[in-house]
Amino acid sequence: MNNVKIASIGAYLPPLVVTNDKISEFVDTNDEWIVQRTGIKERRISEGENTSEISTKAARIALERAGVDPKDLDLIIVATISPDKFIPSVACLVQSNLDADKAACFDISVACSGFVYGLEIARALMNTMNYKNALVIGAEVLSKVMDWSDRSTCILFGDGAGAAVLKQDEKQGIIKSYLRSDGKKGEALTIGATDFDTPFTKEKTVSDRIIKMNGREVLRFAVGAIDDAVKEVLKDTDISIDEIKYVVPHQANYRIIKLAAEKLNLSEDKFYLNLDRVGNTSAASVPIVLNEMYEKGLFNKGDKIILVAFGGGLTYGATLVEW
Repeated sequence: MNNVKIASIGAYLPPLVVTNDKISEFVDTNDEWIVQRTGIKERRISEGENTSEISTKAARIALERAGVDPKDLDLIIVATISPDKFIPSVACLVQSNLDADKAACFDISVACSGFVYGLEIARALMNTMNYKNALVIGAEVLSKVMDWSDRSTCILFGDGAGAAVLKQDEKQGIIKSYLRSDGKKGEALTIGATDFDTPFTKEKTVSDRIIKMNGREVLRFAVGAIDDAVKEVLKDTDISIDEIKYVVPHQANYRIIKLAAEKLNLSEDKFYLNLDRVGNTSAASVPIVLNEMYEKGLFNKGDKIILVAFGGGLTYGATLVEW
């Protein structure tokens, strides 16, 4: 089996900053209430840039840092639940924007776990297909599927994109992944699709094309999911939790991460957070955090980190990485 490493990371956030005070102008809420319950102070919101556009911007940064020409990409995977269209996929739109002519392209729909799933799918394909270079993107424009009158959801989410370039390498980079789902809890977090209304349907079904969430159910699931994923991704390796420099979690809610850290008996300092400034960006969350940590110079060669995420489906997973 070939070794695959994360060769570079990049991210893009829309320039518009929307504070809690701004949201309180049209929803019955306030900054103190939001911060106390979520840890979020502000988020970035697109003023018209669609998912493929922000994906392309993040990808260009990652490709430049990796020194990879888009024409040398063999694979593009985009994790998103807010695509421009059903077809073509966001990955194909990004391919067109980059002129990455020889890449195989597709999207995956795993909500907030999408980037972690995407890394493992890319690693597997790089091995079975002998691909040399892959691009994995997590990107969301959740503002377009938001009910901006629902204070339980509109305070949580933001827009953004993160991208990673993966390369075959002599040294091991991605060590192990652990992926799981619990479809029986799927109704806890939903976005509807198209209406079901054909000449043959007995009764028309109208679909809510907005985010709906049972926050308490998701919180209960998430704490256990982080605990399980972190422990399982280390199982059968010779790496202990004490050797992990950072746990890079999906940025959903400060309370979830606090409770998960307590359950794992880990210091909160080991969990890097930026949700106060970007909110929950779903599939983009983990790569946006990775990019911020990279730009701050927090990673040294050989550092071991765990990426862990949970989201709609319900899904969860973790990836153990040596930087």
